[in-house]
Amino acid sequence: MKKIVVTGGSGKAGRAVVKDLLDHSYEVLNVDIEPPAERLCPFIQSDITQLGQAYEVLENAVAVVHLAAIPAPGLQPASITFNINMTSTYNIFSAAMALGLERIVWASSETTLGLPFDREQPAYAPIDEEHPLYPESSYALSKVLSEEMARQMNRWSNIPILGLRFSNIMEPHDYARFPGFWDDAHLRKWNLWGYVDARDVAQSCRRALEAAVQGADHFIIAAGDTCMDRPNAKLMGEVFPDVPLREGIGDFETLLSVDKARRILGYNPEYSWRDHV
Repeated sequence: MKKIVVTGGSGKAGRAVVKDLLDHSYEVLNVDIEPPAERLCPFIQSDITQLGQAYEVLENAVAVVHLAAIPAPGLQPASITFNINMTSTYNIFSAAMALGLERIVWASSETTLGLPFDREQPAYAPIDEEHPLYPESSYALSKVLSEEMARQMNRWSNIPILGLRFSNIMEPHDYARFPGFWDDAHLRKWNLWGYVDARDVAQSCRRALEAAVQGADHFIIAAGDTCMDRPNAKLMGEVFPDVPLREGIGDFETLLSVDKARRILGYNPEYSWRDHV
């Protein structure tokens, strides 16, 4: 079995990733500052903002899925969010290079694309990986700079480093809240009505570990649909009337395009709120 270290394995995304990797016969080590609610695999309590600890937890691993971070803007002071996210990501990338790991998969964010679309409107929809980057918080800025760090560290090491720009992560119990979004299209306009199921996050991480790719790259990871019960044309016409909507897009198809992840990683979102509500 290949040993995979999952940093942040006790969190919402991490729990799903750990379970999925175990279900696919990987050996997994959960590294987190918080113990897991349910211990599914070996666990080490560690602060990876300390470089020495990053080296220790990655020893003898084949690859790392780096999810540990302040997970959103507004949870900590901006400087704390930036410092923790940048330092922990640098430490994991640096230690993985020094120890000769075969691959790094890490959590970037949809926020790199301009969320919450107050200062800048989307340039077009669906948004894809060619869309300009408009970080609007220290959190988003840490992800943009980490993507550049991945490109440079890949250039130094040739280790594939794949950043996954996760949409708003949901677990099945979260779907009961979705009808509360439907009356006001502005409530969820901040990420073009996007979301992603934690189980699809897990699938994307596993596929990023296994895909035959080189270099440093990044991929939007979202559900296959929006969180709304109204067609895309009506949503965009009401909230972003000046933003071009690509012809041929389905009425309820995600406006955070996953075409690149489908094509290169083999990602195929399997879960939707429509199966629960």
